[in-house]
Amino acid sequence: MKLVQFSFFFLFFISVTGQEKKIIPQFVSSTAIEANEYIDSDIFGFHYYIKNNVFYKQKGAELFQYKNLYLGKISKVDSQNPLKIVLFYEGFNTVVTLDNQLSESQIILFSKNSTTIVASAIGLASQNRLWVFNSLTMQLGLFDLLKLTHQPLAQPFQKTIQYYQADFNQFYWIEDTQLVYSCDVYGKVFSLGKVPAFTSIQFLSEKEVIYQWENKLYYYNLKEDKSTLIELDKKTFQSFRFKDQFLIIFTDNEISTYQIRLP
Repeated sequence: MKLVQFSFFFLFFISVTGQEKKIIPQFVSSTAIEANEYIDSDIFGFHYYIKNNVFYKQKGAELFQYKNLYLGKISKVDSQNPLKIVLFYEGFNTVVTLDNQLSESQIILFSKNSTTIVASAIGLASQNRLWVFNSLTMQLGLFDLLKLTHQPLAQPFQKTIQYYQADFNQFYWIEDTQLVYSCDVYGKVFSLGKVPAFTSIQFLSEKEVIYQWENKLYYYNLKEDKSTLIELDKKTFQSFRFKDQFLIIFTDNEISTYQIRLP
């Protein structure tokens, strides 16, 4: 009898401790939105999105838009600074910067620059500069928006970039081998580890990411090589964004905001 009881409690202990730890988001609010692609939300309550290749900024009835049909498809948007939003039109090798009312501030045609640049990755850097990856030289550099000069930083990349993300001081990228690197504004490159397979991903820091895979969302610690499921009440979703302890999930017709506490 004692052996049976011991076996029962041992199996119960194994089943409980073996359960996957999860992050449970707390629902905050939802907003109806008609968009092809959700980009970001800022601290002032504006949502940024793309619909029919038009870039929008909206809060309630307040709406701004930017449309430039001559430059083709919008490839990337960098909205770190609401006063200097960067639109990248890769097909035309062009960057457009916008002010807080989505009026044009500057148009940069890399094909007409004194240094030959074919840009395939763009991000806003500190001190009025852009991160620019030149696919001709396979080199990352900084482009000065005032002087219109380009300064190469790191050595030429050896592998294809699968994903990239930039902030003011760091440029992150993931190779097609899933290996992760970052480069600072001084040109110093850091190896950060390896990430699991993903369909979309966002860097939170040099050691943390949130990634989407098979319609599930995970928090991943690169140092510990550990994934934690973020349990959502959405069966399907198109994209996500994490910012200031809030997780935003974009579905076909709305964005839902959750507050989460990461490990």
